Amino acid sequence: MTRLPSRSRRTSRTTAAALGTLTLSTLLIATAAGCAIGPTNPVHAGPPASGIQQPGTEARFVRLYFAGPTGIRAVSRPTDRPLSPQQALDLLLEGPTPAERQRGLISQVTPMAGQLTATTADGAVDVLVPQKVSTGDLDVTAVSQIACTAAHANVPGNKPPTQIDIRIHENHIRSQTPWTVRCGPNGDVTPVTG
Repeated sequence: MTRLPSRSRRTSRTTAAALGTLTLSTLLIATAAGCAIGPTNPVHAGPPASGIQQPGTEARFVRLYFAGPTGIRAVSRPTDRPLSPQQALDLLLEGPTPAERQRGLISQVTPMAGQLTATTADGAVDVLVPQKVSTGDLDVTAVSQIACTAAHANVPGNKPPTQIDIRIHENHIRSQTPWTVRCGPNGDVTPVTG
């Protein structure tokens, strides 16, 4: 025996269909009518955007490394040309900008303006520092800041920054056995052995 749908089921189906049709009709009328905002003419909004790279030009940045609450952090600053390791280290010695300090960045590199020198070779940078690394006079975080900043500058040899040897010479004396390190992908340094 087949049951016929109850009257309440038929009524609810009919009501649902009518409600759906009404909703669809309302949407179609609202879409056709628009939003009641009339057309406007162009509005003057000021000068064009600035700071955006022009098509066909090359963006140049220098990468500096500072200490942050969660470790070494890289910051990029715009430049008008590629910077040598010496030029990048001179910027590092100036310390973080006010905006970078607001982000919690500081420098562990002690003031040594004019005493930190860098020269380049193919795939390497020799950095002469006035302190001793072996006794801890130059903090390990400062070594990371110096090495990674130098490695990310314009170094001859077309090597990636993680493959550039940074040779740190203590007490401003060029040594036959400097502290040789490489900058890791996270801004930490690792010794080069062998």
